[in-house]
Amino acid sequence: MDGYVSLNLMRIALELSLTQPEYQDMANKFFEHFLNIAAAMASIGSGKDGLWDDDDEFYYDTVRMPGDTSFKLKIRSMVGLVPLFAVEVIDHSILRALPEFASRLNWLLDNRPDLATLVSRWYEEGKEGKHLLSLLRGHRIKRILYRMLDETEFLSDYGIRALSKYYERNPYELKLDDQVLSVKYAPGESTTALFGGNSNWRGPVWMPMNFLIIEALQRFHHYYGDEFKVEYPTKSGKYLTLNEISSELSTRLAGLFLRDLNGCRAVFGPNEKLQKDPYFKDNLVFSEYFHGDSGKGLGASHQTGWTGLIANILLTIKPSPCPISAPSTPTRSDSNLKSLV
Repeated sequence: MDGYVSLNLMRIALELSLTQPEYQDMANKFFEHFLNIAAAMASIGSGKDGLWDDDDEFYYDTVRMPGDTSFKLKIRSMVGLVPLFAVEVIDHSILRALPEFASRLNWLLDNRPDLATLVSRWYEEGKEGKHLLSLLRGHRIKRILYRMLDETEFLSDYGIRALSKYYERNPYELKLDDQVLSVKYAPGESTTALFGGNSNWRGPVWMPMNFLIIEALQRFHHYYGDEFKVEYPTKSGKYLTLNEISSELSTRLAGLFLRDLNGCRAVFGPNEKLQKDPYFKDNLVFSEYFHGDSGKGLGASHQTGWTGLIANILLTIKPSPCPISAPSTPTRSDSNLKSLV
């Protein structure tokens, strides 16, 4: 996430620099932060690729033990998707308008080859003279998306789960100091009392993380264009552009709130009063997170700060009278959208 934040701050500084050139130094500073974060990710742990695992082709947390030893926690979780977020696309026109920033940036990439190799395809201009700043090259993007877009792993009917569904039947176990610790897919409320008992990152769909995934896919598409396609869903034989996949994910998230063919909203779950009562059925709540399989709203019900992002998503999807896929999947009629906004 720090890499994502650094690139966002760099972008803000670049925008300010267009009218106040003194901000170019600030933009360079945040770019250097991004490079240092990339270097840390590449060097943490005992493997030559840091947090990246060549065998599984996925990012994992690394645990450092006493005695300067370390090992990877090979759990396919949101941790492995977060590197997608650190992406920025810069038009060549910005580099021409900000020569001090461009000069320092190029000096770093020319004189620090150890850092330059961590920046994806900077010197290769993409569509319409664009430059890519990312932690990931095309191959790694595709391998991460291979997992993320698998309906037996991260991809649910209502967005991207925080943990692979694989662990429902195959819990991850770690033996440490004669103690066995485990991680199991739990799509709803937490099954332990840790962290208050109701905050669960072991399976539910979280709106802010899904929103960042959608934004990242759109930015990558801005650079790669329509030629770069990925199988969606995984093992379906159907290939879409990254922009098309971002739209598909947006539609699934919208399905949390839109009525399905039976007139029900996934967010309300089996609550008959909320689903059918004329005084309640259109009073939507902005749940903290959502059941990874059913889409039922869970946790706090007033998370307008992040679940309110659904408003942005609703503005991007195209209304349609047809169901998205399965009979349980919501429709997207014009009247359905209007009832939300």
